[in-house]
Amino acid sequence: MKKIIVSLSAIAIGLSGLSGCANMTETQKTTGTGAAIGAVAGGVIGAATGGGKRAATGAAIGAAVGAGGGYLWSKHMEKQKMEMEQATQGTGVTVSQTADNRLKLDIPSDVSFDTNRYDVKPNLRPILDRFATTLNENPVTTVTIIGHTDSTGTDAINNPLSINRAASTRDYLVARGVATSRIAIDGRGSREPIANNNTAEGRAKNRRVEIFVAEPAR
Repeated sequence: MKKIIVSLSAIAIGLSGLSGCANMTETQKTTGTGAAIGAVAGGVIGAATGGGKRAATGAAIGAAVGAGGGYLWSKHMEKQKMEMEQATQGTGVTVSQTADNRLKLDIPSDVSFDTNRYDVKPNLRPILDRFATTLNENPVTTVTIIGHTDSTGTDAINNPLSINRAASTRDYLVARGVATSRIAIDGRGSREPIANNNTAEGRAKNRRVEIFVAEPAR
């Protein structure tokens, strides 16, 4: 038990050291943090099952898994986020970094699609034009587009409508040079509201498209 307590303390110390390295890039910090957690976790397992060589082997395996899993927040991702923040300023589109290191664009209905329609509105086109440019500049990333509706109407209407909205967004990006193979789409219908569907304002917020960009760890 003492060995495990010491190892858990080492995680905190290791992460503190990583966060203090001012010269590290975001990619190095993300990968290094994963490696540190993986190494210590592997060491804990090895120590608990016999120590010595097992602990060392466990640490090495854990470091490799920790460094290689998930998504990277690289300089390219940070640059793309800044460019999209500038491109969407004042439009109502929100740009953020998710907890798992993906870039997220949340596009409300007043920008993206009219009620019960899935054709891309004119005021969304300049945003998608700039977005396509940033994607073509960073071809290692993947894209997931998810369409949503409010609760008005039945699932028989809302489910395909949400998918069609995601598909229209994808097709617009593909027409501007983004490879189809990089883009996955999904529709959630009215199943994932972010606001109260009992008000007009809430329903407008729920009619939206979310775009996620990820750079897989290599």
